[in-house]
Amino acid sequence: MALTDVTIRNAKPREKVYKLTDSGGLYLQINPTGSRLWRLKYRVDGREKKLSIGPYPDFSLSEARRRRDEAREQLAMGKDPSGEKQRDKLRARVDGGNTFNAIASEYCDKRKRDGQQAWAPATAKRCEYLLSLLASTIGKMPVTEVEPADILAAVRRIEAKGNLESAKRTMQLAGAVMRYAVATARLGSDPTRDLRGALTAPTVTHYGAITDASRVGELLRAIDGYQGFGYAKLAMQLAPHVFVRPGELRHAEWSEIDLDSRVWIIPARVGTH
Repeated sequence: MALTDVTIRNAKPREKVYKLTDSGGLYLQINPTGSRLWRLKYRVDGREKKLSIGPYPDFSLSEARRRRDEAREQLAMGKDPSGEKQRDKLRARVDGGNTFNAIASEYCDKRKRDGQQAWAPATAKRCEYLLSLLASTIGKMPVTEVEPADILAAVRRIEAKGNLESAKRTMQLAGAVMRYAVATARLGSDPTRDLRGALTAPTVTHYGAITDASRVGELLRAIDGYQGFGYAKLAMQLAPHVFVRPGELRHAEWSEIDLDSRVWIIPARVGTH
């Protein structure tokens, strides 16, 4: 006979464990201590097995029956409900460790050790800072639960402060982290892929440049006449002879320069600035 709420409430503990049976293999186990536990009895490949559903009253009669029906649907599909429950617990533990923060940290560590493509120290510091701006919003979320709207809302908080370039770069980095999660089999697809064009594009500032060759001499004379910081003047005087990026010039070390061979080898860690 099917159980009722009244029957369950009136059931008293006894000296030994006993059961109140419902339908479809569901029963309520009542322990001498007074605790009550819903369990489901079923068979797989001719063997009897039992599935723990949960304690009463945390799991009501209707909820226990719903869980029973779900388990019987799994059985109909050839799945073992106990095995599926263990897999769900394992997935929950894995997801708990695969937060956006954790994977972002792992991604940054990888990029700093990425051979010829490794981030320069300044680049790593900047990228880690930008990703830290997402820590309070999506940082603690498992990547499998992060939706495009979550990322957009988080990045728009940066955009709202007028930091358009930072917002754009943070979105790109978030996408890189998500694609890393996909590549390491912890995520099905990158949720940022549909967010292209969602942010306000920053205004590009074009800096002055000499486009007329006849004016190069004018620039060189202006550099020689510069009366400011000594190192800055030396750097400007050297730049026309080597034609490198300002960051490469600033980070140059004597160990990179072979004066006898008149060769300067710029390491990849600097060239990625």
